[in-house]
Amino acid sequence: MGHFWTLFCHLHTLAGPVTMLLYPLYASVVAIETPDKLDDEQWLAYWIFYSFLTLMEMAFQHVLVWIPIWYDVKLIFVAWLVLPQFRGAAFIYDNFVRERIIKRYREPSQHHNKSPKGKSKTESSQHHNKSPKGKSKTTKFVHFITPKKEEHEVY
Repeated sequence: MGHFWTLFCHLHTLAGPVTMLLYPLYASVVAIETPDKLDDEQWLAYWIFYSFLTLMEMAFQHVLVWIPIWYDVKLIFVAWLVLPQFRGAAFIYDNFVRERIIKRYREPSQHHNKSPKGKSKTESSQHHNKSPKGKSKTTKFVHFITPKKEEHEVY
């Protein structure tokens, strides 16, 4: 029984890095090489949530030390995020994060076309978003992260 318990403890210790890092790294490289966008979304969302989880774990380390099943709960949650049967990372991103990003960084013309002074919102926002050099700067996050049509290259 002692050898079995030792083997189980070693496998339990290896399960975290394999589930949280090795498999996602391999799957991310494979996703980059495939033309399908769905797997890219899954793995980008996974790395976002894994980074957030790691940062939160570092911030609340003193509290989490007192929770004996934290590592097991984290392992099960990350397995749900990672496993292709569940696609947990894409599920969370599609159902919770994407809606908030779209709501927060939506185009001003999609909210209302006119401001209270009669100017269109795009005119007034361009007036207020001028940099010191006279160039207008875009403060919209979505415009920053989405590539332009000319930037797409065929390999």
